[in-house]
Amino acid sequence: MITVNLNEDTRTELLQLLKGRNPASYKEQQAAVDDIIAKVVDGGDRAVIELEEKFDHCHLTPETLRVTREEIEAAYEELDPAFIDVMKRAANNIRAYHEEQKKKIGQNWQVLQPDGSILGQRVTPIQVSGCYVPGGRAVYPSSVLMNIIPAKVAGVEKIIMCTPPDRNGRVPAGSVVAADIAGADEIYKVGGAQAIAAMAYGTETIPRVDKITGPGNIYVALAKKAVFGITGIDSVAGPSEILVLADESANPRFVAADLLSQAEHDPLASSILLTTSKELADKVSEEIDGFLQTLSRADIMRQSLDNYGRIFVSDNMDELIDAANEIASEHMEIVTKDPWKTMEKVKNAGAIFLGPWSSEPLGDYYAGPNHILPTNSTARFSSPLGVDQFIKRSSVICYTRDALQRDSKDIELFAENEQLTAHANSIAVRFEEN
Repeated sequence: MITVNLNEDTRTELLQLLKGRNPASYKEQQAAVDDIIAKVVDGGDRAVIELEEKFDHCHLTPETLRVTREEIEAAYEELDPAFIDVMKRAANNIRAYHEEQKKKIGQNWQVLQPDGSILGQRVTPIQVSGCYVPGGRAVYPSSVLMNIIPAKVAGVEKIIMCTPPDRNGRVPAGSVVAADIAGADEIYKVGGAQAIAAMAYGTETIPRVDKITGPGNIYVALAKKAVFGITGIDSVAGPSEILVLADESANPRFVAADLLSQAEHDPLASSILLTTSKELADKVSEEIDGFLQTLSRADIMRQSLDNYGRIFVSDNMDELIDAANEIASEHMEIVTKDPWKTMEKVKNAGAIFLGPWSSEPLGDYYAGPNHILPTNSTARFSSPLGVDQFIKRSSVICYTRDALQRDSKDIELFAENEQLTAHANSIAVRFEEN
């Protein structure tokens, strides 16, 4: 990996480099996505089937778009029972975390005012959510659990999942079984931008959803961006990221392994080490070279590290933390003598992993907190996927006649000053003298 000293120039260069990974930068792909969405909106099932033939080389019919119960049972038979048990235990951890999260989120409440009026809040789940699960370079049952379980905990009435099929019209057994464990109601064999369009607008077979969640490639990300407003989305996700903040106490072999755990996702993935120790930086670089001789996705990792892998060294920890806050990474590991104290200064990160035994894959698969996280520096203003993304708040207002009459002139004056005479009239008519 490239190692440089952290200063104003190198920090600016890094931020500019990372900005190039933002989905908004891909104008050619955006045009292709817009074309796919338009076809699905106009053609429904027919367009989805034609696009699946083109992109996933799979011939489907309206009757075979949806994964049947028989196919789900066959998927269970295809998997190692030990892996199914692991998915179930992971699902229990994820469910327990999100059940706890639900208790801390806004609740229904009403307050009776002295004048008899009632003000309050009503919290309801969305009715239909759509989960997108990518295929392609790898299959991610973990993403299935992370997308569906929070929606289920929130009380979403209907949860559908779309994922790309292979050319024989089959979807990966791991994804199917994970969806069944998590509680998906329907599974469809559709991938890419056409899946996003189908869920956003609905087709003859695929229902329209109220919100789409889940990661995907650049076409999926751009499609989610394009349909936002027609339906809700969790975020416009970019490539995966990890940032490790470490001092001389860190184990270089652990750090190297963790950086590579994200580099293997995608040539666009970003792996960054910020450290106060030049010795650690050198050892981490050596360990990475060693791992690349044995790990299976070495070609992808090399591309990722060449493009977006960096080691920055500074003898000032506060300067490193400032850089980390500006980068606002999806995953952040803090491996210092006192990681809890270091974390007090961290303001922007999707998920924070503390100490040498809290490796990033722990969060990807098993611990319970969600691994659908803000990318591309959006951790500055966004949060991990959770129960709160599947519920919405409705304000509750119930005035008595006396309460409204008391405030009526104020409301009418406000409306008249905004030149909204129908607003003022709506109040005034209630107190007209016969």
